[in-house]
Amino acid sequence: MIDVRCPYCQKDQTKVTETRESDEDITRRRRECLSCGKRFTTYERIEAIDLTIIKKDGSREQFSMDKLIGGMSRACNKRPVEHEQIEMAAESIERALRRRKGTEVPSRVVGELVMKKLKRLDSVAYIRFASVYRGFSDVDRFSEEIQKLKA
Repeated sequence: MIDVRCPYCQKDQTKVTETRESDEDITRRRRECLSCGKRFTTYERIEAIDLTIIKKDGSREQFSMDKLIGGMSRACNKRPVEHEQIEMAAESIERALRRRKGTEVPSRVVGELVMKKLKRLDSVAYIRFASVYRGFSDVDRFSEEIQKLKA
């Protein structure tokens, strides 16, 4: 049992009168103070564990949702892809990363997940991202990837 301090009288004896779960992993609890009788609402959210990305050169960097969305947005620049679609794809990628065992993730895993999502969203955005991610050095590499996409 968690003691929650009443915001009115500062006593820490309260009872939960109602609990609601939401879609965003947030629990809303309606509480009543056993000392003063006033009611108030609290919200609980599970604290996310920090993910560490292991880059190609072996360096480590904290996972950044902003960086993920930024990279996907650049690939989708001037394409018929809504920002909301990019955000939903990025959230899906983050969930997949958090489901993995451990808190360290190789950057190649992130890159592959991004390419998979972009492939479904927009083929041009996918090619743009893949060309940078895989380091296409000439037109033949672009052509090969386009042929794979058409097949």
